[in-house]
Amino acid sequence: MSENPAPSAPPPSSAALSPSAVQASREVRAVISRLRRRILKASEVEDITLGQASALARLSDKGGVTASELASAEGVRHQSMTATVASLAAMGLVERSPDPGDGRRLLITLTAEGQRRVEEGRQARTEWLAGQLQDRCTEEERRAVIAAMAVLGRLTRD
Repeated sequence: MSENPAPSAPPPSSAALSPSAVQASREVRAVISRLRRRILKASEVEDITLGQASALARLSDKGGVTASELASAEGVRHQSMTATVASLAAMGLVERSPDPGDGRRLLITLTAEGQRRVEEGRQARTEWLAGQLQDRCTEEERRAVIAAMAVLGRLTRD
């Protein structure tokens, strides 16, 4: 017999938030936003857009999804994702095939070249960030980052 977790409490009103919680929230959001842009720039490839790269990464994690499912996961309109998938297919990075369970639907999967591009991008981003942490931070600071990530990670789990 499984137990359902207690429902989440509604967020406190801004009057009930401590100044440190508000400051931490602002700083975390600002740093994550800047860091995300820098990390993505580290693996920038001139022949694909950020939207295309994001769709490729999502397909790497899921694979075998419809354009509608991919659009929903990426938070874009179906028509926009259809255009993105068409351009990725033209570059040989994805392929579309009939869904074995419903021949009216097309499933989108990465080609071997698409998977290679995703892996290269991930490797470039990992190397860039590891290099920055190595060159610009002390061992103690890197350990502090690891501890902070554990704290932030708890915020993402339900």
